[in-house]
Amino acid sequence: MRIDKYLKVSRLIKRRTVAKDICEGEKIRLNGRIAKPSAEVKPGDIVTMEMARHLLEVRVLSTPNSVKANEAHLLYEVLKDEKRGQEE
Repeated sequence: MRIDKYLKVSRLIKRRTVAKDICEGEKIRLNGRIAKPSAEVKPGDIVTMEMARHLLEVRVLSTPNSVKANEAHLLYEVLKDEKRGQEE
């Protein structure tokens, strides 16, 4: 599955177009490497999202084409979830 679609299906990002834009902005890493929107994701991969003041790292558990909203959290395991303060 493409990473932009995975981010949308897993509800880590609400819209696929936003996920695509974030990937193109080099804010998403897949197994330590910057991921393009078309990068393939498979179970066991590590996805890292670096936003302005938030770092989220998850391990992919499964990649179904669709899932109910209340089950989306079952697609990944949170490894790191950090909020960063403003840097001087």
